[in-house]
Amino acid sequence: MSIVMTGGGTGGHLVIIKAVKEYLGEEELVYIGSTKGQDKQWFEDDSDFSKTYFLETRGVVNQGLLGKFKSLFKIFSSAIEVRKILKEHKAKVVFSVGGFSAAPAAIAAKLSGIPLVIHEQNAALGSLNKLLKPYATHFISSYLEESPIKAYPIKETFFDKARIRDKVNTIIFLGGSQGAKAINTLALEMASELRSRGIKIIHQAGVNNIDEVKKAYDDLGIEAEVFGFTTKLADYMQEADFAIARSGASTLWELAATAVPTLFIPYPYAASDHQYYNAQFLVQKELAWIMREKEIDTEKVLALLDEDLTQRSKGLVKIVEKEGSEKIAKLLTQM
Repeated sequence: MSIVMTGGGTGGHLVIIKAVKEYLGEEELVYIGSTKGQDKQWFEDDSDFSKTYFLETRGVVNQGLLGKFKSLFKIFSSAIEVRKILKEHKAKVVFSVGGFSAAPAAIAAKLSGIPLVIHEQNAALGSLNKLLKPYATHFISSYLEESPIKAYPIKETFFDKARIRDKVNTIIFLGGSQGAKAINTLALEMASELRSRGIKIIHQAGVNNIDEVKKAYDDLGIEAEVFGFTTKLADYMQEADFAIARSGASTLWELAATAVPTLFIPYPYAASDHQYYNAQFLVQKELAWIMREKEIDTEKVLALLDEDLTQRSKGLVKIVEKEGSEKIAKLLTQM
């Protein structure tokens, strides 16, 4: 009997699978993804999986009528192929994290009468997850009251590094490993004032923007720790007292687990505007701030540094549940 894991296209989906599979011990694991996106990069050579499959599927959203038809045809034809894979590996459950990569295996699970467990990372449901939610055996979301598990699957190190903030000595700008032009621009506009206040700058500028951003800081005569991709994100978050960041689900919950008060600037072109709704989940509880890219005002952002950070920091500690990965893994093994 095996546990089949599926979904992806982007790192935001795939990081969930990576986090959960670490707690699945001796279970036989099979991964089904797509040749498109980042699936192969993440899992093609991952020894935790006894077998990996990458199908020639692609997304349906943002395509013309003919493109949508071709994508749907490929998804359903691939679902027939996946039924054979599920039978071969005696799948007892299919765990889907959404994204177009998940469609064939999720559909095949329902056609084969195999339990389907879905994890939705965002406050605004993805197109596939919204479609399949009524058919899921369990639908997991940190934003839904009815979810069987509310804890978000992030590494324990973020919880271990949590601390309560009371004043800003260090600020971190997080635009993701690919960077965010709006956040890079804001950071540089704030840099001189931050230096005058004695505030250290940590800046994830994106792998393609490092040299440009470093030079801009050098031209200003300002020392800043600038990086693109990093494996030390938890350490950087621990050091920071305030963050300005995109609001992808993993980043949002990692910052919350580390108790970092944050101004979120959502990526404006995210599907279903999900980054905005992710951030609103915390904003409505008065635990974070949000500002659209087109509304960015440097003076207003600087004013936030004088806000009461302590209560927000304490509130974040209380709202984030631990052991999300372990709880999901336990649910899957009991299916």
